[in-house]
This record gives sequence, structure tokens and C-alpha cells, in this order.
Amino acid sequence: MQELDRKYIKQLEEIANDIQESEVLQLYLEEEEEEYFMQLKELFEPRIADLYEEVAEKDPLQLISLENVLLEPEFEGMYLPKILGYSVLRGEVDENFKYTRPQDHFKDVLLAICHSSDFDILRKRIGQSIQMGFAMSSDIWVTNLINSIENKRVRYFLQSQKLDRYRTPQERQAGYKRYQRQFVNDHFHTADFPETVSDLKVLYSPLKSFLIHRVRRNADNTSIIPKLQDFVGNEAFKGNLEHLEIMVLYAAFFDLDDKAHKNLVKHFNEVRTNMPEFIEQYLEYILELHTSEDIDLSPRADQRLSAVVDKSIEDDLKYYYELMDIVHSKGYMNEEAQNAIKAFYVRYEGLSTINECVRQTIYNYFARLIDNLEVEDYAEYFEISKLFPVYMSIFANQQFNQQLKELSLRYIRKLLKKYTDKRGKDYQDIKKFVSTAFQDFGFLKEKEIVEMFKTRRKRKKTAS
Repeated sequence: MQELDRKYIKQLEEIANDIQESEVLQLYLEEEEEEYFMQLKELFEPRIADLYEEVAEKDPLQLISLENVLLEPEFEGMYLPKILGYSVLRGEVDENFKYTRPQDHFKDVLLAICHSSDFDILRKRIGQSIQMGFAMSSDIWVTNLINSIENKRVRYFLQSQKLDRYRTPQERQAGYKRYQRQFVNDHFHTADFPETVSDLKVLYSPLKSFLIHRVRRNADNTSIIPKLQDFVGNEAFKGNLEHLEIMVLYAAFFDLDDKAHKNLVKHFNEVRTNMPEFIEQYLEYILELHTSEDIDLSPRADQRLSAVVDKSIEDDLKYYYELMDIVHSKGYMNEEAQNAIKAFYVRYEGLSTINECVRQTIYNYFARLIDNLEVEDYAEYFEISKLFPVYMSIFANQQFNQQLKELSLRYIRKLLKKYTDKRGKDYQDIKKFVSTAFQDFGFLKEKEIVEMFKTRRKRKKTAS
């Protein structure tokens, strides 16, 4: 956690002062009517939200400090229900959907709400957050938190938020995913950077998730690049798998100036030459990124990685990225690139990690193009599919063939939802193509193709 910049503190002081001097607040304190609190909320929460968004975008490591300031009574509970939700979702959960360690910030925010003079209004907006936070915390931790509250009414409210329905991992998982969807567009992710090896093991997973979120959002990462530089250059971390994976994310997805890039090249290749089994572990993580739904290891990202690999070092990584440079520069449709892939591929075992990375690179080229094709562009799919047999022959891999099949079926189903007129030219073109090509590719048997295009008879209504 980083301390909050003075410029942000100044803006918060102005907001707090405006809240306390607001006529609406005076009306609320005099009348104690909820409508005045809601007016106060409409006046000031947008200002807090704008500041929060600015910090989340430009200085995400300062978010916890910002939230701690907002816990002060001068803010009258503004934005606290949101912050409570964020604190619930930031916690790392295990396979049983229980927090891997106690969530102290969740506790701090919840206690601030419980001790707020506005509790009776705020409680109406925090029930689901408490339910999920309690469900994923240990019973002892929850009990201790509840027992620390002196006010019986507040204590009974908290006890009522411990739901039996979340006793099983399956229910916790379902509840967590439902809850998560409410915040899918919110920008609240932050992380702590480890300083010791023991910290590295504990903080690695949330740090990795944070970086992936920043990449997906295409956020302004200027403020975290110095922290990543320090992380990559930490001698104590080198040789650990966690260090390797964060270094890969940094190399693949962050645009660096010359100085930062040279620094990364130095440390990357030191680890590459000194870490036992570096190449296998590196390629396994590359494969994980290729198949991840959370992030896209695009050709641009692959080129960034190639740029940090010292090609004067003779090893499999050198040869792999020399091949990737050909594929990305000439294109996977280019015959010279196809020949280079074939020559490379036969040097390694078919099921080796390095060959799997090559297959996934090519598959992702197909997937990016076909998944983004409009239905009107089906003729382009017909052309692209002419390359399927080329790569199916080079790789001779059943999993790759199956991936192409699923990719193609996904697109064909979109076409059949659009083109329903069985006598129309579009429908007939699609049917003719599938009937021939899908059998040639080995995607479907004749019987399955007939079934795909068979007219479904509507059931006749029985006479009453």
C-alpha cells in the first residue's frame, strides 16, 4: 500500500468540508429523514466516484489509502457500501471459496459502517456484501468481529447475515460469481508488491491478478512500472517461479522506454541462464497464457517477449523466438512461414511444450480472425479454412484438429441463426460448403451434417 498523494488528500478535504457545510446535511441531522441522506448521496458520491476513478487509473497502489480516508466520519458514510463490496472481492479465495488469509480491510470498512451514525440507512445497501464476506471468512474470525460490536442491534444485524446456504463450497462459488457480476465494470483493483521471498509466496497470486486486470483494461501503468522494475531486479526473487511469471507479464504486456527495456533484458537473461529448468517452466507459462480466458497473448505481446530474449544465447528459446519472428512478420498464411514451422516442429516431440506453444500460436491466429468475423463475411471464412489442412498436416495433432472443429462450428451456428431461409442463396452456399469441407477436414460425418441441416417439423397441435 502506498501513501495517498497530497493532491488527492487536498481534493478529499474539499469534499469533506463541502459535505459538512451542506444545507442538505443540516436538514438530515435535524429531521433524520432518509430522503435528505439520499439527496446528500446524490450531491457528493459522484465527486467521490470521479476521484476514486482517477486514483484507480493513475495510482492504483494508493487505493487502500484513499479508502481509509473515506472511513472518516466527516464523509458521512458516502461511498462506503461500494468500498465494502470492493474489499470483499479483493480477497484471494482458495478452491473451497474461502479466503486464504484474513481480510482486515473488509473488517475495517465494515466496522466503520457499524459505528457510523448513518448505520440504519447504510445497512440497506450492504447486506449482500456482508453475506459474501462472512461466507468466505472463517467462523472464528466472523464471531470475533461480531463480538467486538457493543451495540446489540448492530450485532444482531451482523449475525443475521451469516447464511446457512453458503455452508458448501458449491454454494459459495455460485454466490461469489453472482456477486462478482455486479462489479464487473468497476475499477477497484490494487495490490501489494512483495519485499521478501516469504511475501512473494503470499502476495504473488493477487499481484498477478492485478497486473492481468490492468492489461485487460489497457490502463495507465506509468505509476507501477518502477515497482515492477524493482521486482524484476530483486536478486532474492530470482529463480522462483512466481518471479518468472510476473517477469513474463511485465515483458509481454507493458510498453517500456529504452532504459526500462535494457534493465528488463539484463535481468531476464540472467534468470534464463542461471535458473534450472527455466525454459520448460517459461514455456509452460506461455502455454497457460495462450489458453487463458483472462488475457490474450497477442502477436504484439509475443514480439515484446522476443525483444527481451538474447538471441546470442544458444538454446531452445532462441530457436523458438526466431520462428515466432518469422510467423509474426510474414504471417501464418505465408508459405515461407509454414515451411519454417514444419522444419522447427519435426525437431521436437509432438507433445512437447514447445510444440504445443507453436500450435496454440497458430490456433489463436485462426480464432482471433474467425471469432471476430461478421456473419456477412462467411466467404472469408471459406477462404481461411483452406489453410486448415496445411496446419493439420504439419501438426498431426488431434487436439489441434478438435479446436479448429469447435471454432468452425461456433461460426457456422452463428450463420445458421442468421440465414434461416433454406431456399436462399446464403443458406445454400453454407450448406454446400459444410457438406463437403467438414467431411474433408474430419470435423463431421455425413450423418451429422445431414442432421445439422435437417428441417425440424413442427408438432401438430392435438385436437381438444
